[in-house]
Amino acid sequence: MRRSMLSALMLLACSSFALAQRTPDLSGIWSFNGLRTLSNQTPPMTAAGQRKFNANKPSYGPRAIPPALGNDPAGKCDPLGLVRLILFPRPMEIIQVPGRVLQFFEWNHMWRTIWTDGRKLPEDPDPRWFGYSVGKWDGDTFVVESTGFDDRTWLDQFGNPYSDEMRLEERWRRVGDTLEITMTLTDPKTYSTPWVSEKKIFKLQPKEEIREEICVPSIEAEFNRRTRDPAAGIKK
Repeated sequence: MRRSMLSALMLLACSSFALAQRTPDLSGIWSFNGLRTLSNQTPPMTAAGQRKFNANKPSYGPRAIPPALGNDPAGKCDPLGLVRLILFPRPMEIIQVPGRVLQFFEWNHMWRTIWTDGRKLPEDPDPRWFGYSVGKWDGDTFVVESTGFDDRTWLDQFGNPYSDEMRLEERWRRVGDTLEITMTLTDPKTYSTPWVSEKKIFKLQPKEEIREEICVPSIEAEFNRRTRDPAAGIKK
């Protein structure tokens, strides 16, 4: 009897160890410093996508205008949205807990939940700034599927749009002290073909900590009044 119980305990310990070995550790604080859009090659836009793109007035890139004359949602402290926040040049912390992977972004102290408890994506989710996300492991790659996005923000600082039909796949893979991600965006309302990103590289920052960096609407409005608007010749 004791031998059977001992054998069962050893089998359970070995199984738990094997499961741990199969689940790579993505936890830590990571920083990104690279191209802040999915790729240099934007897929052809639909007519609806082109209209939204033309209406967006960014302060970066070839269409840049003074911020006071633009309409970047970030200028009002609106959430950046998922792709833009992932590629924003501020640290991000990943925390793995049973049933979930959490991303904690320094910019605006934003939390994102990726469910890993086996649930499916909802059929008709309420729109959210970061969508609704589920993840699973494919070998050493963490695959995240997201839908249910609020389309009032932009994909990037260049004003590339998306719609509420957007679906996003992220593939995360840790290689030593780097974290690789590729993304595939599918949005037939906005783009005629899927938009596949270049490989993005995040670097582990073992001595960093997430600071409090919050876009406060009242402070932003005062900055706009004192600095941004006068720089564009706007007088109030």
